[in-house]
Amino acid sequence: MKDFIDCADATGIILYNRRMDIASTTQQLPYRGRLAPSPTGLLHIGHACTFWTAYQRALARQGALVFRDEDLDPQRSKADFAQAMIEDLRWLGIRWQEGPDVGGPFAPYQQSRRRGLYLETWRRLRDGGFLYPCTCSRKELASSAAAPNEGDDEPLYPGRCRRKISETTRYDSPRGVNWRFLVPDGETISFDDLQQGRQQFAAGRDFGDFVVWRRDDVPAYQLAVVADDAAMRITEVVRGADLLKSTARQLLLIQALALPIPTYYHCRLLRDTEGTRLAKRHDALSLRWLREQGCSPQDVLEMCASR
Repeated sequence: MKDFIDCADATGIILYNRRMDIASTTQQLPYRGRLAPSPTGLLHIGHACTFWTAYQRALARQGALVFRDEDLDPQRSKADFAQAMIEDLRWLGIRWQEGPDVGGPFAPYQQSRRRGLYLETWRRLRDGGFLYPCTCSRKELASSAAAPNEGDDEPLYPGRCRRKISETTRYDSPRGVNWRFLVPDGETISFDDLQQGRQQFAAGRDFGDFVVWRRDDVPAYQLAVVADDAAMRITEVVRGADLLKSTARQLLLIQALALPIPTYYHCRLLRDTEGTRLAKRHDALSLRWLREQGCSPQDVLEMCASR
């Protein structure tokens, strides 16, 4: 990871003090967008609004839209939800050119069937010196990790296993430990979002060393989405604004792997009457429930426009 290193302190811990301005490298390529829902529950109206935006942006650019089933989590992903995602989005009027139901040149379009790609990506990161094995127990993490910032799903890891980066060559497989990406502490990751404007996040302050492979031998979201977007030649990522910080993490992975950089468009989040961000637990606002209540696709789109 020599391209990231500015200096090292007397203890050998890598230090950083610079700014990383990251711009898209795919703007001149044929437009390829994607829908990437997870089959862990029914899609709600917030998903509908975001996916409709992705669909409209692909149509406006006469581009291709890819449907990717992000069924990484074997415990929470359900076949019934996967089928409901396709049915509900087709009912809404969204059409895609590639996906698990229609095939395409970059099949398979279910993440659960793309393990070989994720293992190859893990090996590249390991061999490049970007990862280290983390053996911290849940109890140790709970007692030492800083609380996550609002909207973030991963506590700030204190780095207690960082020195194990020298042990990476001992592992032929990621199984059995968490694998973390060593972030450049103090470095500002900046990028321009097409909807939210200029974004800046400081590595080591806004987020810490993040997991790319779980101890239960499941690749983490950050690694899988970066690998898939590159392999499927996605040029623009449209998703919710709750993933802005994840974009900074993913840009570090993209830089480490020397992959093309897509453009980003993060949609505003929809909230309920109490101001809480909509989640899959809001069954009353799921597309399936709205359909059962007699709502039309136009009714749903008008709800999106009014919120």
